[in-house]
Parts: sequence; C-alpha cells; structure tokens
Amino acid sequence: MSASLPCQREAGLEWRVDDGVARLTLVAPADANTIGYAQSKVWPAAFEAVVAARPRVIVLAAEGRLFCAGGAIQHMAANADALGPYIASTLEPLHQGFIALASAPCPLVSVVQGPIGGAGIGLALMADLVLASTTLKLRAGYPAIGLSPDLGASYFLIRRVGAARAQRWLLGNGIVTAEECLAAGAVDELHAPEALAAAAERWVDYFRQAAPASMAAIKQLCRGSAPRELAQHIELEKQLLQSCAETADAREGVQAFLAKRSPHFQGR
Repeated sequence: MSASLPCQREAGLEWRVDDGVARLTLVAPADANTIGYAQSKVWPAAFEAVVAARPRVIVLAAEGRLFCAGGAIQHMAANADALGPYIASTLEPLHQGFIALASAPCPLVSVVQGPIGGAGIGLALMADLVLASTTLKLRAGYPAIGLSPDLGASYFLIRRVGAARAQRWLLGNGIVTAEECLAAGAVDELHAPEALAAAAERWVDYFRQAAPASMAAIKQLCRGSAPRELAQHIELEKQLLQSCAETADAREGVQAFLAKRSPHFQGR
C-alpha cells in the first residue's frame, strides 16, 4: 500500500503523495524552472522520498511557460573560474535522485506544458509516458555554451528517438517542434494547452487503478531488454509472470475477467 507524504515546497520543487498518486511539480517559473546547486541539495531526497512512499503513479509537471530550461547558466557564469568543480558538485548529488525516480517501479508520467532544453530534456523524457502541449519546443542548448549533455538528456533522447536522430538534434542545436517530437517518438501524446491537464488525469486514474506488480514487471522487461539475449529475456518474463501470479491482484483480475466486470486492484 502507498504511504502519504504531506505537501512540501523547497528549491523550486513541490512534492506530495496522496491516495496513491505522487506529484512532483517544478514551481520556479520566474527562473525557467532551471536546475542548479540549490536543487542538488533538495531534489534527490525529495525524489527518493516519493519513490519510497510506493505510490501507484508519479506525475511530474511544471508551472509557467517553460517546463524546464535546463541548468542555471547564471550560476555557471558566477562560477566560471571553477566551472568543472561547480558542475561536479551539482551533478553528483542529483544523479542518485534522478536514477531513483527514473527507476521507480510504478508508472511515471511527465506533463510537459512548454519548452524543454538541456537537463530539462532528461527530466521530461525519463518518464514512461510523456504528455506534451502543442506549445512544446525542444532545444538541446549545449553546443551554444560549449558543453555536453547531462542528467540523462542524451540517454533518454536516444532511447526514444534513436541514436542517429538524437545526435542530429543535439549537435544541430536547432528548435524541434512539438509535431516533430511526436512524429519521432520523443513524446507520446500532444494536446492543446487547455486540454493537457485533463488528458494527464485520465492516465493518472488508469495507472492508480492498475495492479502495481503488473506495472513494475512490464517496466522491468521493457527498460532492460536491449542487453539481454532471447533466452535470458523469456526466462525473466517467466519469473516476473510467476511473481505477478502469486498476488491477490492477479486472482482478482482473472475472476473479474471471467465475470465480465472491471477488476478492483488493491496493490497486494
């Protein structure tokens, strides 16, 4: 069962868990929801606390015109004489939290209401389901400041659109439109700005009622499929299916199917 977390807000992030739904919201629109040293001291623990609460679904959203513009360049400029150490001290704490969030066993939904750049690409595209507004624009930004990708921006872009296209987008540093992102698979759905929140809540409701063991097993199979040989993969499928089959949710699902009714999964 999921635990609850009271609403907290610090370093441009608001987080809470209620009724099986975890919500992480970037709340620094005046700063383009950028990520800097202050965020590295707060976000990892917040991400880990949300995952540890075992929600049925995690929603990542943002306030303002931009979802996330990436790293706080003004802070980089202030540390220009020691930029390497500054970046290392910022990224190292963030990595643990980002990995915990991206590896959460429950579905992760990102609601991208506006443009993304730099590290914001990794933050948005780490989700299992990426819902975006038609106002979305993607721009890497790294070549413009002589830097390379961070916080999974290249990893998740490659996973979604393929290595060749990801390299072209990153190297070229041009603006990729919402329609181009959808066509390439960078995002899963596009919605008008006024319809985005409702679309997200439909998915949240679906995931909140799904069987957690089923969701976790599907994520494990899909996320790690590339390095495995067929024999290894189907053995893992068997193990995960057997584990799911031993849950009360599986028994409920089978009985509901035979009774031609909707299942009522309890997360057990």
